[in-house]
Amino acid sequence: MPRPTAAQLVYGSATVICTTLALLLLSGTESGIGVGLAAVTALALGLLVAVRLPQPRQTAPARTAHPHPTAARAHHALDGLGARERVPAARSSQHQQADRQHSLRR
Repeated sequence: MPRPTAAQLVYGSATVICTTLALLLLSGTESGIGVGLAAVTALALGLLVAVRLPQPRQTAPARTAHPHPTAARAHHALDGLGARERVPAARSSQHQQADRQHSLRR
């Protein structure tokens, strides 16, 4: 059985307290049986509220279609390193000509 979430505990407890106070004030009961009945009713309503809250969904990791498993690993490894920021900008034609002349001198 899964553990209750914090939201379930808070909403359930708040429901019990508010319902108990409302039932005791509206009914005006002073007998022990009336107080016990109000408490049991409030507990049942608080339990119902806590159980009916939506549970957080546990999603499976998304699978992406990669052509090759090693490509997928390399792709994800580079994502963590910020590889997208490290791609150099395209060089201008002047720089390319200067590189060609430099390589011809060697």
